[in-house]
Amino acid sequence: MGAAKEEFLREFGRDYGYPGGPKTIDEIRATEFKRLGGMAYLDHAGATLYSELQMESIFKDLTANIYGNPHSQSDSSFATSDIVRSARQQVLDYLKASPKDYKCIFSSGATAALKLVGEAFPWSHQSSFVYTMENHNSVLGIREYALEQGAQAYAVNIEEAEHDTFTGNVASVRATKHQILTRNEAKFLDKDHTGSAYNLFAFPSECNFSGSKFSLELVKIVKEDLIRYSDGSPSFKGCWKVLIDAAKGCATDPPDLSKCNADFVVISFYKLFGYPTGLGALIVHTDAAKLLKRTYFSGGTVAASIADINYVKRREGIEELFEDGTIPFLSIASLCHGFKVLNSLTIPAISRHTSSLATYLRDILVALRHPNGTSVCTIYGSRSSKTLCNEMGPVVSFNLRQPDGSWVGHREVEKLASLSGIQLRTGCFCNPGACAKYLGLSHSDLATNIAAGHVCWDDCDIINGKPTGAVRVSLGYMSTYEDIKKFIDFVSTSFVSTRTHASDGSQFCGRSIHFADIGFENRYSASRFHLKSITVYPIKSCAGFSMDRWPLSSGGLLHDREWLLQSLTGETLTQKKILSD
Repeated sequence: MGAAKEEFLREFGRDYGYPGGPKTIDEIRATEFKRLGGMAYLDHAGATLYSELQMESIFKDLTANIYGNPHSQSDSSFATSDIVRSARQQVLDYLKASPKDYKCIFSSGATAALKLVGEAFPWSHQSSFVYTMENHNSVLGIREYALEQGAQAYAVNIEEAEHDTFTGNVASVRATKHQILTRNEAKFLDKDHTGSAYNLFAFPSECNFSGSKFSLELVKIVKEDLIRYSDGSPSFKGCWKVLIDAAKGCATDPPDLSKCNADFVVISFYKLFGYPTGLGALIVHTDAAKLLKRTYFSGGTVAASIADINYVKRREGIEELFEDGTIPFLSIASLCHGFKVLNSLTIPAISRHTSSLATYLRDILVALRHPNGTSVCTIYGSRSSKTLCNEMGPVVSFNLRQPDGSWVGHREVEKLASLSGIQLRTGCFCNPGACAKYLGLSHSDLATNIAAGHVCWDDCDIINGKPTGAVRVSLGYMSTYEDIKKFIDFVSTSFVSTRTHASDGSQFCGRSIHFADIGFENRYSASRFHLKSITVYPIKSCAGFSMDRWPLSSGGLLHDREWLLQSLTGETLTQKKILSD
């Protein structure tokens, strides 16, 4: 064990590696994730990994049992129905949700669950859809349903929570309201609306961009109308319902629905334990479910229908009413094997393990300096009791800087990381509000970027000297210290400058190529062969230059296929981009 790991364990040993658990982290990696080899997989916010033992259990289950269509009445179908009921209960148990108060509706993922809420919510021209700036595109998409029905929509920034002097409880929250969006408002103004207006407030349990966790106190604050806007504008009347997007946060810190009465919670199971994909759930409060209205009906959602006249009798069960067609029952049958993995480790232990790694990584990255003293890394997101983000999840998002303060393109980092056996994600992570907020991008900046052709997942990582996205490292229950160490070493060797000397004084070089004179021939020459020269072609289709020696790495020639060109603004240039321009 190296000195660095010993130091890490002295600080985090109580939380790291599941001490006292059924297996240590080293045993988990050796027996259940052999396929990783030396790869550092650091994109668990995108999709976590399934355990090999988990998949063996699923295969054994499916090959030993017969599961029929739950809409049939055979013994195999009854077996499936039992499995589905058990899976629903496991989901509720995971969120500590009482089956009397909540129901689990299976969907094709968190996005489909959000879409269901948007489609079926009782919008009116008196309604409001309010959401924090830090929200996934799949949440933002709900506003299209709200606006089409004459409701208004706007984003908010939670600025500061004010606490009661005596009790310490949150008395109110100050927030900044962004532009109010409206559409079709005039179309509905002359229509009478009977009954209460229903409003919807949406926030993530954990921001998938920064890792900031929103306090569940926000549910009570919204329902009790305790938000005070900095511009003095009043809150909107009506009944507030609250939606929590737990797709990211649920893997390490699921919302506790025994402590907060959220109306809607959405999750995706591949974020929890890797498999199955294409399956999620809407956990809905029974009172809120009664408000949802559906237009479409399908097999499985109706008790009776007549083909040639306008008659349909819908099912009364909440789950049956909203699950169109035959549910993916084989995928649902596999959920118990995933939950078994999480339950064996326990969520508190998983949370402590991943948090220890994330905290360690943040501390190291913040401390990195170029030789001239400038910071290498700018990290996004932080704890703040004032903004109801008291904790950080196992996500570290950042951008890297050159010694002169200019930015390193996030796509450059991603490509070089991939060459180094590190898998991570870069960009805005489908969270445009958080991206703009943390990167300081104005509406003018965003419009300029779009006009320049920038779209999601492209290579335009720096425009006009500003980054268009970030680098994200996200951790899972099977992540290890070695994964983090590999990434830290990668950043240190690839992006921390070294001081070189020239005739006109000292200079900084981002990645110096060191040629060791002593022992070079002994280490790299073979007994019967002699290298006369080697020609290096750093740029495709351009002239090369000859060298009499070149250092080696474990993958071949050092820096092979790692060359790149940058524009004066720091943008990575490619032949395709230059020729198209």
